[in-house]
Amino acid sequence: MDQVGMGNAVQERQGALAPGEVLPRPTSSQSEGFKQGRSVLNSLLSGAFAGAVAKTAVAPLDRTKIIFQVSSNRFSAKEAYRLIYRTYLKDGFFSLWRGNSATMVRVIPYAAIQFCAHEQYKRILGQHYGFQGKVLPPVPRLLAGSMAGTTAAMITYPLDMVRARMAVTPKEMYSNIMHVFVRISREEGLKTIYRGFTPTILGVVPYAGISFFTYETLKKVHAEHTGRSQPYSYERLAFGACAGLIGQSSSYPLDVVRRRMQTAGVTGHTYGTISGTMRDIVAEEGVIRGLYKGLSMNWVKGPIAVGISFMTFDLSQILLRKFQQFNYSAR
Repeated sequence: MDQVGMGNAVQERQGALAPGEVLPRPTSSQSEGFKQGRSVLNSLLSGAFAGAVAKTAVAPLDRTKIIFQVSSNRFSAKEAYRLIYRTYLKDGFFSLWRGNSATMVRVIPYAAIQFCAHEQYKRILGQHYGFQGKVLPPVPRLLAGSMAGTTAAMITYPLDMVRARMAVTPKEMYSNIMHVFVRISREEGLKTIYRGFTPTILGVVPYAGISFFTYETLKKVHAEHTGRSQPYSYERLAFGACAGLIGQSSSYPLDVVRRRMQTAGVTGHTYGTISGTMRDIVAEEGVIRGLYKGLSMNWVKGPIAVGISFMTFDLSQILLRKFQQFNYSAR
């Protein structure tokens, strides 16, 4: 029988099912694979949206913090306000978001990869330790966050370098993201794109690990004390803010070192190694005023950004699941 005849025969067979007879269902492995693929897609979309919303909300504060981090000027809340106000008067309101396009190009894939990787690492570690579908024990909980942050940072680091350069330079120097890559490659060499990579990874490990650990732990404690498995939105925001405050404080000196090394080519400094950069900063500015410069601003910016990020991710996940369930039931 030819292929057309075979196709017709199959269609006739499907159209003439005996009473009570049903078509074969997908196997359990196929169904599990489909669910897993949908879960990954949901995590990627929710993470991307969460990162974009959070970073846009705090972009002016983030830009101000970076400018102080890479300079030897003394930081204070008053000086930060003056810088923001002078920038507004000189270049206009939207200049406060200069570099945010580069931030979005980095943050959207970074947040998508980080949140998605965290969900997958939780699933893998849960299977390994026998906690599938449950909250992980403390050590695997910390490990899942650290590995998720490291994965995202390794993949998106060049975009972080571009963001830092655009934040601390006048708009005449770099016209767009591609221009930054071209000028750095031509004038400083391709290896410059990964300058500051080591302190970034060393900072991400405790930051991401502690942030995710704190958020997951607070949700667990909340469920045990209230009997509600799902916190309210404002509770998620508060849990995320606590996670951001603790996580960023733990790794802040490495964040300062990373920014100095990233922007060395445009600030006139020659930072080569992590230890050398730290020594130079401490010798010139002191430990607290140098390595912790801008931390007080980070205590405002960080909790807001991380709180918004965690809350938005969770709520986006819930909405996507409900939407998919509605579509499935409507069929």
